[in-house]
Amino acid sequence: MTDYTAALDRAIDTLHAEGRYRTFIDIERRRGQYPRAVWTRPDGSASEITVWCGNDYMGMGQHPAVLSAMHEALEATGAGSGGTRNISGTTIYHKRLEAELADLHRKEAALVFTSAYIANDATLSTLPKLFPGLIIYSDALNHASMIEGVRRNGGAKRIFRHNDVAHLRELLEADDPAAPKLIAFESIYSMDGDFGPIEAICDLAEEFGALTYIDEVHAVGMYGPRGAGVAERDGLMHRLDIINGTLAKAYGVMGGYVAASARMCDAIRSYAPGFIFTTSLPPSIAAGAAASVAHLKRDTELRALHRERADVLKLRLRGLGLPIIDHGSHIVPVHVGDPVKCKMISDRLLADHGVYVQPINFPTVPRGTERLRFTPSPVHTPGMIDALVRAMDDLWSHCALNRAQAAG
Repeated sequence: MTDYTAALDRAIDTLHAEGRYRTFIDIERRRGQYPRAVWTRPDGSASEITVWCGNDYMGMGQHPAVLSAMHEALEATGAGSGGTRNISGTTIYHKRLEAELADLHRKEAALVFTSAYIANDATLSTLPKLFPGLIIYSDALNHASMIEGVRRNGGAKRIFRHNDVAHLRELLEADDPAAPKLIAFESIYSMDGDFGPIEAICDLAEEFGALTYIDEVHAVGMYGPRGAGVAERDGLMHRLDIINGTLAKAYGVMGGYVAASARMCDAIRSYAPGFIFTTSLPPSIAAGAAASVAHLKRDTELRALHRERADVLKLRLRGLGLPIIDHGSHIVPVHVGDPVKCKMISDRLLADHGVYVQPINFPTVPRGTERLRFTPSPVHTPGMIDALVRAMDDLWSHCALNRAQAAG
């Protein structure tokens, strides 16, 4: 008979041996103090830390406009939505949020899901039902949620090398010109912080009669005149058929969405099991997200400060000769290249310096490219940057790591 306990032990022991066992740390965010937080150690003692790996990119999770909207909705409606969107779970707050998102992306409609993961998975796995014979062309480094959606849809798929437009062209040319096609890619790839070639992909889509699907989760709220993402910044939103975004990163709340034509959104909501059978977001969450989207449409100063903080951190780390990966986005990865040392630096940053940054190991990134991934925000002060840079300088020397600059 199978010894299930032993099998579980072997699986976990493998992760420990390879230095990539993930540890959750207990932190308590305090309103008005983020990115400061309180870390409770396993022994029950507590200390103040600075969070440097959060996805609340703009600090909107504590913004007064967001909190006020959530309090108002909570008092007005209670805790949960009470059902799926189809059965009693659509409220004025959900409709308001979808209207804000459609306006943000200059699309006819938007559809809100419980997360951007579900939005990607549900939409991409549903599209072949709407377009029989659909071939999906997916960037090799797309989010796991996109990969899962493409894998589950049962249709034809082609994987093109990351950001390799020439390879994408080869794949498109090899397929039946009459077959329906969709190209799925991202605007910012979060592990390296590099940008997708949006215009070149739109050109190919137009040439080959393909739909375009872009994931902007690491860009919405931060790029473009109103925070609609890199496609807005580059004047390309009108060329994209479906835009995926999140409400849990720059907008600081929870949820995900797609924005597209009214007909496309209607078809997705009518056919996607991930939408039909899921309880909708609590009204308070929807209200907070709508307030955050509305605020960041106007707050250009906050976006400018965000870019400034990221640029300063990259400049300071580069000045120490640390191997940062810099593609010009707000994400600041520092290459370590060894899972054990990556975890060691992360642990020492936390325990000795009060700096919290998670190690990024395989399978999130390829073996040998392990890294620390910093996400500076407008609420990270110059003093916090100073403390981080001093800590990294000290630990890099302690671990005898290479200071040669990594290629951007």
